[in-house]
Amino acid sequence: MEEYIYKQENYKIVGICIEVQRILGAGLLEVVYKDALEYEFQQQNIPYAREKEYPVSYKGIVLPHRFYADFVVYDNIIFEVKAVSGITKEHIAQTINYIKLTQGRLGIIANFGNTPLEHKRIIL
Repeated sequence: MEEYIYKQENYKIVGICIEVQRILGAGLLEVVYKDALEYEFQQQNIPYAREKEYPVSYKGIVLPHRFYADFVVYDNIIFEVKAVSGITKEHIAQTINYIKLTQGRLGIIANFGNTPLEHKRIIL
């Protein structure tokens, strides 16, 4: 049986997403949802970093371009926010790459583009 890592943290993040979408509805710009999520994280004293920057190494050098995770929540959960028609394979691949680059184990994608909220949990 697979271990359910960060179970309580996952429930808390998804619950906040559901609350944000309940109030704002679907179909706004992604940045609006990020602003509301950041507000909720602050109100609920959840540790997070928004647009956290990570370097990318290649053959022992750090490349000039960085990647920016939408949020890193509880210091180790990659949380990607979308406002599109659906979560795609590209969104999943992006999140997997972010998890690998941060040496994490869990990523969550939340899509506010549809009702009900679409979310995906990715475990490495």
